[in-house]
Amino acid sequence: MVAQEYTVDLNKPLVFQVGHLGEAYQEWVHQPIVSKEGPRFFASDFWESLTRTVWWAIPSIWLPVVCFSVSRSIKMGHTIPQVALVVVTGIFMWTLVEYTLHRFLFHIKTKSYWANTAHYLLHGCHHKHPMDGLRLVFPPAATAVLLYPFWNFVKLLSTPTTTPALFGGGLLGYVMYDCTHYYLHHGQPAKGAPHNLKKYHLNHHFRIQDKGFGITSALWDRVFGTLPPKKAPAKVK
Repeated sequence: MVAQEYTVDLNKPLVFQVGHLGEAYQEWVHQPIVSKEGPRFFASDFWESLTRTVWWAIPSIWLPVVCFSVSRSIKMGHTIPQVALVVVTGIFMWTLVEYTLHRFLFHIKTKSYWANTAHYLLHGCHHKHPMDGLRLVFPPAATAVLLYPFWNFVKLLSTPTTTPALFGGGLLGYVMYDCTHYYLHHGQPAKGAPHNLKKYHLNHHFRIQDKGFGITSALWDRVFGTLPPKKAPAKVK
């Protein structure tokens, strides 16, 4: 007896459907639907609201935290040039975190019900509906939860007086990443670096989805050999 393939109903909440796709999930999720109208995730209005975030909420919420963190290191006796160097180090550190998460976690292969469901919530939804403007940035509630382990990780790498500045730099790097990501999908750069970066990222979505994991730059793709081929670039609209 041959099992009938599961069909996702896009007119119903998606999150608890996608797990049923099993091994077919990977192919399904990487066939993008280009529409600014995002799907419904949950039947519950409360849980649905937690999945939608306007892009400007990210700098509005987290830049004050960045400023507070950086100011703590200054109050602990570091000069502004010293703190600036630590902040830049934190931003650079974030670029590696960005690449690592995107390549090894966001693009992990799944096939079980709950693994598919978790992957769809984490990143699969973005590849299925790449132009959904309310699901392009990371929900602040989820970020707040993740900041605690990130703070403890930064503490392992720095001194007590530089930890706040390094943490602030990493968080600033994240804010830059999320705002850049939104712009690459919905901005219209005509030329220069922003235009090239948009083409680079759209290649990842619409042509070669297992290459080009950098969002804010292609640095780590160059270092680790995951640059996409240069021929037939994705068209920038």
